[in-house]
Amino acid sequence: MEVLHEFTKPQTPDKMIEEVNDSPIEEVRLTVPITDDPTLPCLTFRTWTIGLTACVLLSFVNIFFGYRQNPISISSVCVQIVSLPIGKLMATSLPTKLVRIPLTNWSFSLNPGPFSLKEHVLITLFANAGASGPFALDIVTLMKAFYHRRINPVAALLLSHSTQLLGYGFAGMFRKYLVDSPYMWWPGNLVAVSLFRALNEEEKRPKGRLSRLQFFMIVLISSFAYYIVPGYFFPSISALSFVCWIWKNSITAQQIGSGYNGFGIGSFGLDWTTVSGFLGSPLANPAFAIINKMAGFILVAYVIIPIAYYTNAYNAKRYPIFTSNVYDSKGHPYNITRVLNNKTFSIDYDAYDSYGKMNVSMFFAYRYGFAFATLMASLTHVALFYGRTIWDLWRKAAATTQDKFLDVHGRIMKRNYEQVPQWWFMTILVLTLGLSFFTCEGFNRQLQLPYWGILFACAMALFFMLPIAVLIATTNQGSGIGVITEMIFGYLYPGRPLANLTFRCYGVTAMGQALWFISDFKLGYYMKIPPKSMFIMQLAGTIVASTVSFGTAWWLLTNIKDICHADLLPAGSPWTCPGEDMSYNISIIWGVVGPNRIFGSRGLYTKMNWFFLVGLFAPVLVWLLAWAFPKKKWIALINMPVIFEAILPMPAAKSVHYISWCIVGIFFNSFIYRKYKNWWARHTYVLSAGLDAGVAFLAVLAFFGLQNYKIYGLQWWGNQSNDHCPLAACPTAPGIVVKGCPTF
Repeated sequence: MEVLHEFTKPQTPDKMIEEVNDSPIEEVRLTVPITDDPTLPCLTFRTWTIGLTACVLLSFVNIFFGYRQNPISISSVCVQIVSLPIGKLMATSLPTKLVRIPLTNWSFSLNPGPFSLKEHVLITLFANAGASGPFALDIVTLMKAFYHRRINPVAALLLSHSTQLLGYGFAGMFRKYLVDSPYMWWPGNLVAVSLFRALNEEEKRPKGRLSRLQFFMIVLISSFAYYIVPGYFFPSISALSFVCWIWKNSITAQQIGSGYNGFGIGSFGLDWTTVSGFLGSPLANPAFAIINKMAGFILVAYVIIPIAYYTNAYNAKRYPIFTSNVYDSKGHPYNITRVLNNKTFSIDYDAYDSYGKMNVSMFFAYRYGFAFATLMASLTHVALFYGRTIWDLWRKAAATTQDKFLDVHGRIMKRNYEQVPQWWFMTILVLTLGLSFFTCEGFNRQLQLPYWGILFACAMALFFMLPIAVLIATTNQGSGIGVITEMIFGYLYPGRPLANLTFRCYGVTAMGQALWFISDFKLGYYMKIPPKSMFIMQLAGTIVASTVSFGTAWWLLTNIKDICHADLLPAGSPWTCPGEDMSYNISIIWGVVGPNRIFGSRGLYTKMNWFFLVGLFAPVLVWLLAWAFPKKKWIALINMPVIFEAILPMPAAKSVHYISWCIVGIFFNSFIYRKYKNWWARHTYVLSAGLDAGVAFLAVLAFFGLQNYKIYGLQWWGNQSNDHCPLAACPTAPGIVVKGCPTF
């Protein structure tokens, strides 16, 4: 037997297969190779060794740093770069002798030949499973660090595993329509394709020009060298807000000019993490998607919110403009301990009615309104613009003439490799559902979620998965279903925060994992990786990453005293958990108080429900205009789900991030794309990968070499990680007293 498992059909020729590239997407034609060598090794000893090690390291490091005051996320791009020389070193040093597995007929070679591109891809995808932690860890963190309640570690571990694996079954249901269809091109994958080609392909340098690998290395070194400035010596250039510097004592001016806590007029950043840190690399987004996203941001940040705030709608001036925190009617942080029954871990409605209604900032209220609109618009948009295509694919999926719906990449994959049997996906789905029922119904129902809640969460994930996946696959933009899951279950099962969190975890994670699986499958499709090898590597990566991430988080939460409580931690302690504050406030809104007392008949923000209708009918208007004026092609590029979804990353993402992201994205994917298309095709995605990698390497080096020893650079004005607009977050209503703010 060949290398552990090589799932390829028998091939006679030893040469590369190449044919005419007829992909309907120009970006794909310019980026993805149309060759394949089915004889290249994939699941080798090198793949498993390097991939497993990288997955463990990324899972540990990203969770470990995620609880610190300055979180660092190490992406799989770093593994993509580092694994190549390691793989080549193993290929030159390991013995070629076959190793036989006892009690089986299987054998494999420690060194089956030169390190291959397909090994490199699989290693990167294995490591990518550890790039982000399971959502279930949020539940563990909130329970132990914020609500200060015990949770069974076995139940928590099973919750992590079951939610991560549930999406595999869902992915199997939709892979024909989201992977095989050439119109589902997943723009974000083209960055990875470009980097793989730059690192692995032997390229003859054009006379007077750089090869892609040379260009990548120059960008990486430049990004690495430059990031020491915003990342260590001069953090303030990450957000330059000149309006605040001119009017230092004006709250209104600082609200208008602050890039972090205001509208960001005139602000910008000289830091790649400002551009890509929250919204992703703009170089990976089509120009029309960037324009749609900025239209949504401008509509909310520069039209709706200023009108609502400065007319004092919902007493908006009592609270900061951009915040996720919850407040009482006097502008003070809402004291949740006054309304939560500690014994039953459920709300005491009498205490809530006595204390008073919960308030949120004007922006946070509209953020939820636009989240409602996004979900409905996703359904309508996909039905109108992609309904016929999806229906044709659905009808023709099992037909023998299906090849006519495939592009060149689909034909190569179908001809050269065996597909993953559907029963593999269904088996995982059935087993994981059984594990989910045991997790929630067992352990004295500690998670509060009944079995029917799991089924309902799965149904919601399946209902929204296709429209959201189509949006991501065509625009690289899309929303999750967290808000709608929290809202619906909050109505059905109110006042139980852990049940609401667990329900959201199953719905959001199941769909998210399915989309992650399909996206990576499309990358393997572009790189001509055997589907069964992809499946095995993704499954192994998920299980390993979930286990390591949970172990790391549990160790931190049980061994670091007062973790996540900045007021109780020793001076200078980094364990402040900056990413969990928003999750905590969200759990209060939907799980403790419940949607009926926020957005329902007993709440203050009932008018936000009109956004459901706005989202439902907005794409219809665009579709009618596109039908009425077929010669105006730009009308069909108006994407209402992307417009509505634009502000959902806020308030974690700030105005300066949107402004910087848009400027860079439009410059490269509109101006450069049109004027210098050959340069764009050759260098743009490689540029994005090089910038990401340089920042990541310098951030890790600076932390372990300097910040870990409490060496934080020179103490001066520019070493503050803010935009020097302290008054931008102040309330402006009369009589509201906040430390550091003037009182009106």
